[in-house]
Amino acid sequence: MTTQNTEQSAAPIMAWPRKDGRKGIRNVITVAYLVECAHQVADKICRKFDESDVHLIGFSGCSPNEYSQYMMEALCTGPNVGAVLLVSLGCENFKKRQLASVVEASGRPVHTITIQETGGTRRSIDEGVEWINTTLADLRKQPKVPMDVSELVIGTICGGSDGTSGISGNPAAGYAFDRLVEAGATCIFEETGELIGCEHIMADRAISPEVGKQIIAAVNKASAYYDEMGIGSFSQGNADGGLSTIEEKSLGAYAKSGSSKIMGVIKPAQQPAGRGLYLLDVVSDGGMKYGVPNINDTQEIIELIASGSHVVTFVTGRGSVAAAALSPVIKVCANPETYARMDEDMDVNAGRIIAGEATIQEVGQEIFDLIIKVAQGELTTGEQLGHNEFVLDYKYFDR
Repeated sequence: MTTQNTEQSAAPIMAWPRKDGRKGIRNVITVAYLVECAHQVADKICRKFDESDVHLIGFSGCSPNEYSQYMMEALCTGPNVGAVLLVSLGCENFKKRQLASVVEASGRPVHTITIQETGGTRRSIDEGVEWINTTLADLRKQPKVPMDVSELVIGTICGGSDGTSGISGNPAAGYAFDRLVEAGATCIFEETGELIGCEHIMADRAISPEVGKQIIAAVNKASAYYDEMGIGSFSQGNADGGLSTIEEKSLGAYAKSGSSKIMGVIKPAQQPAGRGLYLLDVVSDGGMKYGVPNINDTQEIIELIASGSHVVTFVTGRGSVAAAALSPVIKVCANPETYARMDEDMDVNAGRIIAGEATIQEVGQEIFDLIIKVAQGELTTGEQLGHNEFVLDYKYFDR
């Protein structure tokens, strides 16, 4: 992939305007199931639209959970969402009327199917398909407006990390973040459970002493949480890939944040207060209650999207095929051997840095340029392959 001219990359993006002032680079119809009992019906509705921007999300639990409620409200009103179909069984605890009201107030079309009232599986599927067909036709008529790079919100994570992640993919992603912040965009990095040992380095980059204290507190909380569980955010795959400790993994994870000042610490579904670089605290408050904070990389991506990310960069050394619903995911492959095996699932070959074929700055610029192209409508490999993974589990945060 060749590096574009910066002025060309910074050309206006055409996007869909939202009532809250944000703009979307995609215009997705979200089909959201509100309990596991409604999952299959919602899935069958989506499968009728495999070639369209109709994405399945949902919450499997039946017991009430404040986190799942505000996460779904944030996701269903995210900038890339154009309309929402809610699929309810009918007897679950999820506050579906509250969710529908939030979506309606955001100016998006919303419709609720209650399976017990509609008359079962087939009738519910038919009703959902009919509503989406009508809504798709309406969405295609919606006009776009210009969007500046400074209006973008970009998230970043790393997963399937190995010994190459911290010396190629993550530093390149960090360079792209610095370029985005310079352009006035908002950037979010996370994985407080994988930044252990780097808290004081990050605090030195904080915009104020108060933000520095928040950064240290978030990482200390993550460390205590994992100590209570008796495990760390370190997998067998990380060890097989050449990493030896969580501190070593943390140094690589830290690199993707770049070098800009850190403006604040947010929690899932919270929107950054302004432009610049923010840390997303992903570990539950109040001690261990629900288990592992993030059961896989997809949940971390979803939390970035709930906080407004238009696009997410995903750095991987070992390789991953997962993307996510609602927002495009750009795969940055850190390991040249992994890229050679999995090139159809990757967007950027950061392994060229290790091979001596490119510098960190050159690959970082490539990531930056690709983010702009994706915002302008170019599909990521994950989008081309139809990846719309989604995970939403139980958590608790003080808000």
